[in-house]
Amino acid sequence: MSKIPLLINYVWKRSISLSAPREGKRNFRKFVIANKRGSRIHKQQQTGPNPELEVDKRGVRDVGYVMNGKFVTVPEMIPEIIVPDLKDCDLKPYVTYKAQDVVQSEFTAQQLFNAVYSKKIVADYKQGKLDADGQPLEPSEEELLQPDEAVAKAKRTGSDIF
Repeated sequence: MSKIPLLINYVWKRSISLSAPREGKRNFRKFVIANKRGSRIHKQQQTGPNPELEVDKRGVRDVGYVMNGKFVTVPEMIPEIIVPDLKDCDLKPYVTYKAQDVVQSEFTAQQLFNAVYSKKIVADYKQGKLDADGQPLEPSEEELLQPDEAVAKAKRTGSDIF
């Protein structure tokens, strides 16, 4: 068998290159190199005030700030995960799709007043513990609060008012 047809097929075939060699080096700065994949030299170049490429933190927020070249940790910026004790809880961690939807109306100020204050006001009225102005003779702890103290207490952490 002759080698001439094989050589002709080899010469006549056209090769196509999809990347230009100069474009790869010139536009390399737009590609983010994650910290895990960067070389030791790359990581050393990232230190300093103006790193060449931004450092990929993978969605993790800092727990402080840099001041005069030193990192200062702020305890309030460290996330605190509060997990309740579910030892005696009858609920399971799975909610079935067959569960019925809970439809509840908006909790109004009138309903809040009825839930918190109305029972004591009715009891004081029936027992005659109100003065001529309608103020209680034996006020409870909530009735003794000033308006600004009540607002501060309502906005405190753990008050369940959001």
